[in-house]
Amino acid sequence: MSALPLLVALLGLLLLWLARRGRQASGLPAGALRYQDMADASRTDRTLFDAELGLAGRPDYLIEAADGLIPVEVKSGPAPAHPYPGHRLQLAAYCRLVEADLGRRPAFGVIRYQDRSFELRYSESLTAELLEALTVLRASDRLPNRSHQSAARCRACGHADHCDQRLV
Repeated sequence: MSALPLLVALLGLLLLWLARRGRQASGLPAGALRYQDMADASRTDRTLFDAELGLAGRPDYLIEAADGLIPVEVKSGPAPAHPYPGHRLQLAAYCRLVEADLGRRPAFGVIRYQDRSFELRYSESLTAELLEALTVLRASDRLPNRSHQSAARCRACGHADHCDQRLV
């Protein structure tokens, strides 16, 4: 009978170790999952909004960590040597949305590819890059050249109805 508490304690330690290992393998930062927007029809998390910039969006995850709220964007492909510029700007937009909507400026955000994660510091220079890109996009009378390598992604794009570069 005295072996039962020891067995329960060992099982608990094993479960904690497996959970930590799973989190590390996922590429997500340590912390509590506060928000998830991963193709779940039953999701209840709301869209984040920045009225000043007219910007709205939903990061794939928001992690409550010791450093604060961390937006995480998950990409389905393998990691490039450096994050793609569009992915950097998307993560910068999510950082801005967290700051504007939730009142908490993230120290950084994470882009998670299939095989690697990148932490991007939410710096003044990244914010300036985002604001410049928004200015250019809003001044343009057409959408910028986009990567149109996937017909499925093209169909699901919110700009498909008025894009002159659509695949389908």
